[in-house]
Order: sequence, then C-alpha cells, then structure tokens
Amino acid sequence: MRNLKLSLIAFAFAALPQAAAAQDSSTLAQVVDKIVAQEQVETQSLRQYSPLVETYIQYFRTDKHLGTAPAGDKYFLGRAELARGVEVEPLINGTGSKHKILGSFNSFFSMEFLPRGFLQMIYVDVYNFDRGHYKFEYVRREFLGDIRCLVFDVDPVSKSDKGRFVGRIWVEDQDYHIVRFNGAYGGSSLISNYFNFDSWRANAGKNQWLPAFIYSQEGDVQDPQTKRLAFKPFRAQTRLWGYNLGHVREEQELNKVLVEAPVKDEAEMANDYSPLQAQRSWGRQAEDNLVESMERLGLLAPHGDVDKVLETVVNNLEISNNLDIEPDVRCRVLMISTLESFTAGHTIVLSRGLVDVLPDEASLAAILAHELGHVVLGHRMDSQYAFINRLRFDEREAFRHFGFARTPEEEVAANQKGLELLRKSPYKDQSGTSRLFLQALQSRAKEIPDLISPHLGNRVPASWNVAAAIFSAKQAAADPVENSIVALPLGGRIKIEPWNDQLSLLKARPLGLLSDSEKMPFEITPFVLYLTRQPDQALPDLPLPIVANSDPNPNP
Repeated sequence: MRNLKLSLIAFAFAALPQAAAAQDSSTLAQVVDKIVAQEQVETQSLRQYSPLVETYIQYFRTDKHLGTAPAGDKYFLGRAELARGVEVEPLINGTGSKHKILGSFNSFFSMEFLPRGFLQMIYVDVYNFDRGHYKFEYVRREFLGDIRCLVFDVDPVSKSDKGRFVGRIWVEDQDYHIVRFNGAYGGSSLISNYFNFDSWRANAGKNQWLPAFIYSQEGDVQDPQTKRLAFKPFRAQTRLWGYNLGHVREEQELNKVLVEAPVKDEAEMANDYSPLQAQRSWGRQAEDNLVESMERLGLLAPHGDVDKVLETVVNNLEISNNLDIEPDVRCRVLMISTLESFTAGHTIVLSRGLVDVLPDEASLAAILAHELGHVVLGHRMDSQYAFINRLRFDEREAFRHFGFARTPEEEVAANQKGLELLRKSPYKDQSGTSRLFLQALQSRAKEIPDLISPHLGNRVPASWNVAAAIFSAKQAAADPVENSIVALPLGGRIKIEPWNDQLSLLKARPLGLLSDSEKMPFEITPFVLYLTRQPDQALPDLPLPIVANSDPNPNP
C-alpha cells in the first residue's frame, strides 16, 4: 500500500511540469490571438486617415575619420491615401524646385526603390497577420519609455511566401497593440529587395497607436557572380504626421470662453484707421490667412513651445537693438526636414530640419537675425494672400501657390542688416559656432543637395555666404574649433506629435562624444522613441478595440 502511495505521489510530481507547460502554451495562444485581433482592428482603423508622409534618404560612403559620411540624398513629401492601401499622392518633386510637381512616386525613387515601399513599413502584414501564416515565439518583457511591452519573434509559417514579415514585435501589455516592429519583409532577390526597417507607433489617446516613424538601412548588396552593387548603401527615415488636420484648432476655437472688452468712452478713442494702419492691417490679414492655410495643410506646426523659444531669441535681438516693430514679429516652424527659412511679412518661418541641426542658441540667433533683417528693411510679401479665394486650391498645387524666395539684392541687404543686429546683441561674442555651422553646411552641400534645397524660401548657405566672410580673422582665431559640434544630426532637437502636429523640444541627457564618428552633422540616425500614453483626446469613433484584462505578471 505504501509503495502504491509513493508511486501516485511520484506520478503527480512528474505530471506537474507537463501541466505547467500546457498552461503556458494555452496562455501564449490566448495572448497571440489578442495581438492578432488588435492588429487587424488597427489596420482597418488606419484606413480613415490621410496623413502627410515624408521620406528622406541618404546614401553613405566609408570615411576613415568619420566612419561613414553622406554621399548623395533623395527627398519626398506626399499625402498617404491609407483608404487605398499604401497609395501616396506626391506634393513636391525630389529636386527642391517649387515650380514642378512630382509626376509619380516612381520618378522620385528612380529605379533603386519600389514605389510605396517605405509607406508599406507602417504595417506588419496588411492581410494575413495571423497564426495561420506566422509563428510567434515569446522572448521577454521590455520597457519602451513608460510602456511595458511583451516581445515576440515572428516568422512566416511557410518560408517560401514572399513579402511576409520576418523580425520582432513589441506589444504593449494593456490592450495588446503592436507599438514597434523591427525586421524586413522576406523573399528578396537581386532584382527585388525588401529593406530592413524599424517601425514605431505613437499613442494618440483613446486606445489608439498611430504609425509615426520608420528608420531603414541597408549596406552593400552585390550580385555574387558579377560583383556589381545591386544598390548603394543608404539610410532612410520616414515620418508621418497630420492625422487630425484642421480639427484640433476648430474644436479649441469653439470651446473658447469669450470675454467682452470693457466699454470705453468713444470721445477718448482714436478708432479710425489711417492709411498706414490700414496697409499694416491688410498685410497682417494676408499673413494670418497664409499661416492658417499652411497649418490646415499640415505644412506649419500649430503655435507651441518651439515657436516660443524662437520668439524669445528674436525678442533678444529686438531689445538689444532698440527696435519697436509693429505689428509684432512672430515665429513658426515648417514641418519638413529640408533646411530653409523665410519671412512672410512679420512672420519668420524656420523648417523643423533646420532647427534640428543648429548646434546652439547663437547659431539660431544668426539665422533669425538674417530673417529679422528682412522685416526691419520692410521687404514685403505678396499681399494678394489677404484675398481668401487666393488660398483655395487643390492641395497638390500648394507649392505652386506658396513662394517666399527673395531677390539677390534683398538677400545681400538682409545679410548686412542681420550682422548689424548681431553685433549689438547678447550673441555678439558667440559667433564661432554659427561660423563653423555655415562652413560645415557649405562643405557638405554637394553630398546632401536635396536636404539643403528649399521648397519655399532661399538656400541657407547662399543667404549667409556674405555673413560667413565678414567675421574677422581675429574673431575666427579665437573661436573654439577642436571637438566642436558644428551641427547636429537630423532629429537632434525636435519631436513631433503625429496626431495634432504639436512640436516640442527633446529632453535628452547630454553625452560626451567618444570619437568624431559620433558627431554625425546633418546625418540620418535611427529613431529610439520614449513611448508614453497620451490623455484621451477627441478622436473619431473607431472600430471597437480588443479589450483584455492584463494579468500584472502574465507568463505567455
């Protein structure tokens, strides 16, 4: 009898690992089913959006001092038609000219890239992301910023299937949204390549994660027989924004509490407009119309923290030069990566890409001083924008209608005036970094032509050739050169909220450089996002998400 009891106990203990394994397998299957179902809902919900999509590609070469360096580039800006899959409607061409509209996505990518290829990377698999087509292997838990994630390796069930995702996914563990996936689509060949990519999604509140950033990179790919390169090594970044264009501002305006102005004695008021006041008012109306139109199209970011920083620098320039400018000078940020700046009346616009790469406040002041020079000298914009019908056109024609390039004579005059403003400003003894920035930009001009080709204004190097030459030799000799960071990589200062286009400054911990290869001026670098959950916003009604109560310590 005793032997029988011992045998039963031994059998029970032997069965425990098998039971645990069966339970783990069951839990894994349930979690995977929730991930698959949520991703299908996510893919369907994205069909209602038409965000702006920007792709910038840099070819690179090996450099014995810098590790790698740019060796050519391409730029594309368009509107994604997600209701039609991964269709893209181009807004500009890839050469920087504002007078030509890109005929097709393929003409931008030439023969080196598949049309729509980079936009496709916002999806893991549009049609067949399920357990019937993929194997899921649990790896570990991992935090991406504030978001706790389950990490899985994903492989196609059939290795012969072309275009299936092969790689790793990160799944937030509350509602099982995929927030990041890293890998490639399988089935590449020497005539048809799928590139490696790292795709990130950002939370927009109300339990929705939207595609926001994609980083892609490939090295040399050679034909094993001819030893020829199939394509040149490159890095690429794709950004998406403008999911809620036009709605946020309207909702804010409707919800504002209006306060009536105090009643004044009309006898004490000068309430008639003089011709000069009328002229200024007309110009301001043109500015307002222009800014609102560009913001509605997703080209200008809504006024926010970055604009306040720019306006603080402009204010420093005005006060130190005893300027009293009416109406007030305002600053705005153009959403795109190309490096450009311009003025529209009393509104100074700098591109996000330009703000990204400027190394310090003194360099920012140099660019803003030049644009403020246009304002002080009274260089006007086209006041026809005051007529609202001038701003009603097909979005694809936007870059035909908008143009703020100055004449060479106006540029030279603004250069001189900008230098006068800087010499009396708090930045007068900090010209070294701005000089080095301009020199670096000019030295790399041939390697990054699309990045420095403006779509709306003048080229930054052309605008400041005179300014760079005027710095005295004594001042240049005193400026620090060794170990200076002359320019930051793209994405070095600003982060984008893709739902409402709000911009904010990065809050990154400063790090010491280990070598010159870590300076990376004007270069593309990978995205690593600090993911957070946004408070619920007024999103449109979406298909119901998959609701799953997350065990505080689940074991897939």
